[in-house]
Amino acid sequence: MATWLKGTVSANTHWTNHLFSLSVDTGPFPFIAGQFVRLGLSTEAGRIQRAYSLVNAPGNAQQAFLVSTVAEGKLSPLLQLLQPGDMVEVSQPASGFFILDEVPAGDNLWLMASGTGIGPFLSMLATETPYQRFAQIVLVHSVRKVDELVYQDWISRWQQRYPGQLHYVPVVTRQPDPQTLHQRIPVLIQNGLLFQACGQPLNTKSQVMLCGNPQMITDTKALLESMGLTKNLRRTPGNITVEQYW
Repeated sequence: MATWLKGTVSANTHWTNHLFSLSVDTGPFPFIAGQFVRLGLSTEAGRIQRAYSLVNAPGNAQQAFLVSTVAEGKLSPLLQLLQPGDMVEVSQPASGFFILDEVPAGDNLWLMASGTGIGPFLSMLATETPYQRFAQIVLVHSVRKVDELVYQDWISRWQQRYPGQLHYVPVVTRQPDPQTLHQRIPVLIQNGLLFQACGQPLNTKSQVMLCGNPQMITDTKALLESMGLTKNLRRTPGNITVEQYW
């Protein structure tokens, strides 16, 4: 049964008018990079809660969450309004199996995200685990607008720390930008532009983690399966590990 920690908002960083990062002081608690907890707010009608992945590495006293505001949502518009010093509840324990412990060995690791689906990948990349297990790592982040390419400073810092090992491929689908690719992830796989951008192969010796928009996951998974990759299950290890965000 879940219990709840009281957390204090330390920062609310707005990337766009609908995308923000919430930092919450809770003190350190145990979780595995890639897992999620529930954020909750107490109202007169009871607690409103929703699951969000932790963006930070385990062991931090401050927890970070990447949130997209849903206009008709009950919780995200309220979270967007929180100010430093406000209280928010955080569920315990953390949950989820979208973690590197569940991913078999491979020649390289592809982390493909759309929107806020980059959250669990950031948590993983903030640990030593992926760099110890995989010779090459490719982070692909697909968004609609350039301003949604979040945590650029973190990614740049990791690339400097692991030169030549971590490759970052930003994708912007609805705004011209000379520094990014512009088509949907499945299209970029089909036309080969994704591989040209990072210089890495994607084949049956690769491991692929998909997180974000269900349509992106469905289309990318089907394409990868047509290339001979298989879904990763505990009873039958494969190449494709998925997490849908809505």
